[in-house]
Amino acid sequence: MTPILPTSKKTDLLSLTLPQLQEWLKERKEPAFRAKQIYNWLYRQLVSDFAEMSNLPQSLRERLSEEACIGPGVIRSELHSKDDRTRKILLELSDGKLVESVLMLYPPFGDNSSRATICVSSQAGCALGCTFCATGQMGFDRHLTTGEIVAQVLLFARELRTAPWTAAGLPGSTPIDHVTNIVLMGMGEPLHNYTNVLQALRILNSPDGFNLGARHMTISTAGMVPAIRKLSQENLQVNLAISLHAPTDELRSKTMPINRKYPIAELMAACHDYVNTTKRQLTFEYVLLAGLNDTPEYAGKLADLLQPFRQFAHVNCIPVNVTTADYQTPGGDAIRAFRNLLFERGISNSVRAERGDDIAAACGQLRTRFEKKQKATTLPVVTP
Repeated sequence: MTPILPTSKKTDLLSLTLPQLQEWLKERKEPAFRAKQIYNWLYRQLVSDFAEMSNLPQSLRERLSEEACIGPGVIRSELHSKDDRTRKILLELSDGKLVESVLMLYPPFGDNSSRATICVSSQAGCALGCTFCATGQMGFDRHLTTGEIVAQVLLFARELRTAPWTAAGLPGSTPIDHVTNIVLMGMGEPLHNYTNVLQALRILNSPDGFNLGARHMTISTAGMVPAIRKLSQENLQVNLAISLHAPTDELRSKTMPINRKYPIAELMAACHDYVNTTKRQLTFEYVLLAGLNDTPEYAGKLADLLQPFRQFAHVNCIPVNVTTADYQTPGGDAIRAFRNLLFERGISNSVRAERGDDIAAACGQLRTRFEKKQKATTLPVVTP
């Protein structure tokens, strides 16, 4: 069945793999070879208008305009951080739902070249209800379509193509004009929307299209055990990050309701099977909550939990973003002490650099502010 937009009769071409696009054209008595031409325009030339596809017959361009579209959505808000290294958009979809995407720009460092990483949303809202996450506090609206996921990447890809970025203060560095990495760490649980997410990544990985290497893509999950096992069998070598955030069932169940369905022992068993099958390292994300899970005791418990993975585990320490929940960000000394204890136990770890705090870059924050502002401006005036 051809994917369509939630409220549109037009086929979103960004939802189609190349074979699906070939079939879609054949159903309309059009030559299948046109699919590669269209794919080139969509993913290499990055056009957003069928009229620009100059090597297609005029009749086909007109038909595409009538029956298809190139990604849904209107940008309702766009914010840039003061250093211009983080850019966030609030995208309104065809049915009015709002999702966020973030472009994070990294200057060259050592032997590493510049990077342009896009944090992509996979759902409007989220059903998992993690207490420290702004998205988790807004509830679940719906899954995003494949095309809505792909469109987020192309929006920023067009921006970089038009205006390549050079880090301020590094005039000799080569400007970056393309997307280098994708992380499914925006709004929603990617593995809850498994089919559409995997299709989007296959489209973006296609050598006939966007051609982004699978190892430059990362899926983050709160711990959907059956989907982790399923992902290990896919012939797509994407990276996997596990949102762990606590090393005990008691604490994890308080902050992450999914732990009541898939407790830590079951999650770790799936992670071990994933590593044994794929031979790829796992990243364990750990949001540091001051006075709650950032103590030496919990550092030790985390090390105990992850030591069996040896070199296949890396901990990404993430100071919590302050949302409406009553959590505080740990101080620098507490973060260093936590990390040092992990290092002493042989656990590889890093701390996520704070990016875009001045533009509410953590997932869900911009949408929450936008909706509050909308409500404030549309409330009726009541006179006594």
